[in-house]
Amino acid sequence: MNKTATTYDQFVASLDSDERKKFDEGYHEHLLSELILALMEEDDITVRRLAQATKISPTIIQGLRSAKRKNITLQTLIKIIDVFGYSLILERPAKRGLLKNRIVLHSHSVEKPIYKTK
Repeated sequence: MNKTATTYDQFVASLDSDERKKFDEGYHEHLLSELILALMEEDDITVRRLAQATKISPTIIQGLRSAKRKNITLQTLIKIIDVFGYSLILERPAKRGLLKNRIVLHSHSVEKPIYKTK
């Protein structure tokens, strides 16, 4: 059964190799920003409230949110996603005869998540 290509798939397929390289670089630069924006919007959390919950400077949160800040420590990322009730999972697919490896990283510094339950 053929899967219908999404508009994203069609767009990416239309790019030549140089355009694709530039697109991929821009995509990766903004991916974290989009993730933070989506989490904040979903739970209606302000920059100030997220900064208070994570004990991270509002300037840093705003920089990440607007994609102006490109580097983030693992500790900062874990604090942010932890507030929303998520964990960071690193997973290696199983190899023949071996079990799948999975590592779950989460912060214990956030006393009380501020995400909304649905």
